[in-house]
Amino acid sequence: MISIKDLIFSYKKSEDLFFKLNLDIKPGVICGLLGKNGVGKTTLLRLIAGLLFPQKGNCTVLNYQPQRRLPEFLQDIYYIPEEFSVPAITIMSYLKLYAPFYPSFSEKDFLNFAKELDLPPDKKLTILSYGQKKKFLIAFALASNCKLLLLDEPTNGLDIPSKGQFRKLLASSINEERTIIISTHQVRDLQNLLDTVIILDDGKITFNQAMNDVSKKLIFQQHTIVPPDEKILYAEKVLGGYMTIQESAATNQPYPGLEIDLEVLFNAVMQHKEKLNFLFEKEMSTDPNNF
Repeated sequence: MISIKDLIFSYKKSEDLFFKLNLDIKPGVICGLLGKNGVGKTTLLRLIAGLLFPQKGNCTVLNYQPQRRLPEFLQDIYYIPEEFSVPAITIMSYLKLYAPFYPSFSEKDFLNFAKELDLPPDKKLTILSYGQKKKFLIAFALASNCKLLLLDEPTNGLDIPSKGQFRKLLASSINEERTIIISTHQVRDLQNLLDTVIILDDGKITFNQAMNDVSKKLIFQQHTIVPPDEKILYAEKVLGGYMTIQESAATNQPYPGLEIDLEVLFNAVMQHKEKLNFLFEKEMSTDPNNF
C-alpha cells in the first residue's frame, strides 16, 4: 500500500524536516499518526498524497509515485486537510461535479452517511458551520470508496454526538483493501478505532506498532502512588494517582490491566523510545513465526 524508503525532505532555507524516513503500511488498517506540533505530520500526509515532492529517497503509494499525480492514482486516494475550503454550491451539486472523478463512488452510501451525520442536502456548503463542512467532506471521502484515505485532524470542529457518528462510520467503512491514516492530537477520540499507532519525531518514524501487539506487550495500570518497582517502564501523574506502563512479561498480575492509554503511551515513547522499541524488537527476534 505505502512504502517509503530513506525519504529526505526540507522546506527552503531550513534544515531537513525528514532525514532518511522509512515507513511501510499494509492495506486494511486504520493508522494513527501522532507527533508534536511542527514535527511534520501534515507534511508527511502531503508527500503521500503527491502534493509535496521528496528531495531524495523513494515514496511509493498504491504502486505509483505520488508526485506524478497520475489520474489512476488520484482516483483512489482522498485527502482531507485540517484547513480546507468549499465552493458555494449545494451538496448535491457538489456530488454531480466531483463524484465522477472517483469511479467507485457510491451515491447510495453518501446519502446514508449524510443522513447519519444530519447534513442538509439543499443548503450551500459555504453557509454550513465548520463542523458541518467537515462532516460533509468525511461523508464524501468514505463514499468515494478510495483505497487510501488521509485525514488530518478529522475530529476538530465536531461536537460530541458527531464524533461518535464519525467513529461508527469509520469502523463500518474499513475493509481489507482500504487503508485510513489519521493524523491527530485528539487521541482519546480515536484510540479504540486504531489498528496501528505511528509516532513521528526528530525527522523519523520512532514508533510503529500494531495496537494488538502493544496490548500484549505492555500493561497499563493506575496506582494511588508510584510503586517502588524497578520493572516499571514509565509512570505519569494523572487524576487520582499515577498511570504506569510495565512489560507484560515482567508482572505477575492475574489481570491484563487497563486498556491502552495512547496519551500515556505517546509520552512514554517521547521519553524512552529506545527502551520501548527494544522490547518489541526482542519480541520479534524470539517469535518462532519469524524464522
